[in-house]
Amino acid sequence: MKAAQDIVIAPIITEKSMSVIADKKYTFKVATDANKVEIAEAIEKLFGVEVAKVNTMNVRGQKRRMGRYEGSTAAWKKAVVTLTEKSKTIDFFDGLM
Repeated sequence: MKAAQDIVIAPIITEKSMSVIADKKYTFKVATDANKVEIAEAIEKLFGVEVAKVNTMNVRGQKRRMGRYEGSTAAWKKAVVTLTEKSKTIDFFDGLM
């Protein structure tokens, strides 16, 4: 089993992800081979909260050009974690509001 730090890579801080924090939904970039159960356990361990459900989606890499050279960005996995009603909030995101 992977460590929690290897599963949760980074928080995603966008306008859309910040607007749903009031509903206790938090967005993270996660490892591509992690499943929903592993993501929920990692969030609970790292932040000390109770997870109600996890929604995941695979984000495709986009094509990019730099002059005559063409490539693509890396594909990655995104997880939207919903906390339970009685759970406390994640302190990291509270400082951003």
